[in-house]
Amino acid sequence: MSHIRLHPSGRRVECRDGETVLSALERAGYALPNNCRAGACGECKVRVHSGTFGQGVVLDMALSPEERKQGYGLMCMAKPISDELVIEWGTTDAQPKLFPPREEMPFVVINRIVRTPRIIELALRPLGAPMRYWPGQYVMLGRPEQSAPMRSYSVANAPRPDGEITLQVSRTNDGLTSRWIHESLMPGSIVKISGPYGTFIGDASVETPVLCMAAGSGLAPILALGDAALRRGYHQPVTFLFSARTRADIYDQGLLAYWQARYRNFRFISTLTRERVDEPEILHGRIPELLPTLFSDLSEYSVFAAGGPQFVEACVAAARRLGARPVLIHTERYVRVQQAETPPQDRLVAMSGS
Repeated sequence: MSHIRLHPSGRRVECRDGETVLSALERAGYALPNNCRAGACGECKVRVHSGTFGQGVVLDMALSPEERKQGYGLMCMAKPISDELVIEWGTTDAQPKLFPPREEMPFVVINRIVRTPRIIELALRPLGAPMRYWPGQYVMLGRPEQSAPMRSYSVANAPRPDGEITLQVSRTNDGLTSRWIHESLMPGSIVKISGPYGTFIGDASVETPVLCMAAGSGLAPILALGDAALRRGYHQPVTFLFSARTRADIYDQGLLAYWQARYRNFRFISTLTRERVDEPEILHGRIPELLPTLFSDLSEYSVFAAGGPQFVEACVAAARRLGARPVLIHTERYVRVQQAETPPQDRLVAMSGS
């Protein structure tokens, strides 16, 4: 058993043998930003003040050699070796915010819907107590014994009394887990889910207009956020911008049309990047280029962007050019990850005290 000490607050968290720093912090209820949980995105990058840890295999684009020399590590992969690991984490960020995740919760697939040629939606209901989570968070799903590694999928609905969650999964040709989900998971299948994870959540105390931008299955966490906000009577304007390749890739239109008819403050706009259609409510082009034609000032908006890294980065840059403030910008990047490998000895990191 090791301990993680948060600097400068001095808070201490127990870390079980073989557990990652990220998992230990989440188990204790702390909100460390993260996305991929596989050393690929860099969201959980933290400077280590002292102690020794195994870093495992991470991508250089997520943690560069220079950053390693400076003492940074990716907490989704870092496992303490010394009795204590001191990491740099501000007092404000060290406040409890999240529900501790649970491992291998049994769920039953109760429905399976083909949303687009590449995306299916699974409705899953727990066999035990409902999972407690914030809209915008994600879970881990896979079946390693069938060569389907655990992968992260955003929950696409706000919490329900019966605990049912929906996951929207894009199929990728080289994705072992997405292929397993698309080909093998049918109604009646029993799966084990771990979670919730992630910090792509809104601040319930903030009352601002909201702009959400999504591409592909990045719509999933946006749907959960919108579901929760509209149901609780959020009165500020809420705009969803959804980018799709073709008309066939626009999905959940029935739900979004209902929201637009039911809530006067909600607006849904879709745009296509590879096809033009003669429909006035569907635009053509990429969201970053279209944004200035839809908004003149985003300085008072809460901005959420979810999808692939390049899409998210371009949307954030466009929003900031229109005045969006960093403190009100929230992002969820979907990163493809490599298969796990045996960590080489040179990935073990030892930091001297500071």
